[in-house]
Amino acid sequence: MSLITIMTDFGLKDGNVGVMKGVIYNIAPNAGVVDLSHLIAPQNILEANYVLTRSVPYFPDGTTHIFVVDPGVGTLRRPMIAQLGQQFFVGPDNGALSGLILKARESGMVTRFYALDQPEYWLPKVSHVFHGRDIFAPVAAHFAAGVPINQLGSEFFDPVVLPLKPALTRPGKIEGEIVYIDHFGSLASNINEQMVTELKAEPAEITIEVNGERIEGMINTFGEREPGSLVCLYSSTGVVIVSVVNGSASQRLNAKIGDRIVMSRKND
Repeated sequence: MSLITIMTDFGLKDGNVGVMKGVIYNIAPNAGVVDLSHLIAPQNILEANYVLTRSVPYFPDGTTHIFVVDPGVGTLRRPMIAQLGQQFFVGPDNGALSGLILKARESGMVTRFYALDQPEYWLPKVSHVFHGRDIFAPVAAHFAAGVPINQLGSEFFDPVVLPLKPALTRPGKIEGEIVYIDHFGSLASNINEQMVTELKAEPAEITIEVNGERIEGMINTFGEREPGSLVCLYSSTGVVIVSVVNGSASQRLNAKIGDRIVMSRKND
């Protein structure tokens, strides 16, 4: 069975996600379809990039991921199908794959990109504003049904890759930023576990500063602190997050994407 995931900023009210699934099943009735997320913030390509980058590694080889966070729908931006390693992606060439492209290149994986310019694999009538239904869903379904990737479009070699800002590390200090705010209001940073290890300090010896608040030490689980406590720990995917136990760090700190977070050894 071919597996297809769908990620969008459509929400769940208007039926658009269900319609895309209907298109897929009409073409590839034996495909399995997984909803990755439909609550990406509207037009937020960086958020789409974050969710894809953290989620895709948990799917089996051969999975096709449809991603439709597409503020440029109907313009000259390229619709594409891409191969990164043994995973496949169908959506707009607008930077939403930036993190995965960079990881694939660093790891020496296969990277191939095809502009979707073969209308026979689209729906017969294409609207200017719903390429998820009219182009991306049918292309993914035809691919899942066995159409070779190079028949779906023309190869190109310059996909859009956003300039993702890395955390800055130096002796005794890491300067990063908030890159994602989750459903619970926790603040995910661009600081990972390996960077923290390079501080050469025990978790209790690390100080975290964000939006005027100072957190003394990292913890392993939310249960280590009382409800309402501002805490710092690793997420399930190994990045540093700031949270409020049974609350929202985003609301407490009035935080937004791009806000600075600094980790350092105490007394440095």
